[in-house]
Amino acid sequence: MKKVLIGIVVFLVLIQLIPIDRTNKPVDPKQNFVEVLKTPKDVTEMLKNACYDCHSNEVKYPSYAYIAPISWSIKHHVNEGKENVNFSEWMTYNKDQKEHVLDEVIETIERKEMPFKGYIPMHPEADLTDAQRKILIDYFKGLQKSGQY
Repeated sequence: MKKVLIGIVVFLVLIQLIPIDRTNKPVDPKQNFVEVLKTPKDVTEMLKNACYDCHSNEVKYPSYAYIAPISWSIKHHVNEGKENVNFSEWMTYNKDQKEHVLDEVIETIERKEMPFKGYIPMHPEADLTDAQRKILIDYFKGLQKSGQY
């Protein structure tokens, strides 16, 4: 049993040596959703608190994101989030992609699928109230209606 425990400890120490890239790409204000669309301050704050850590190039990695294997999971979620929508690269999307993303964002907020449930305990500022969700949904629906996205 002692050898097994030593083996586990050695394994946990060794996996810390596997680096995870936590580098954010520079954010170009001419591409960034909230800047290009002149998003209202309250909406911007909600997006940055609840969405930007996985859906932008402004990820703020917490201290526990430096501990393997937790770091691997976090990096996977961030990569997956950016694949779905990267608000920092909004203007690189074509009209059809933007329309699709707006539909998906609205649906995701309505279903309370985001922020990811496992994210909220460590990031209580991301726990959106029903009123905040309504503000975001109304904002995104307003963008859809206006066609100015």
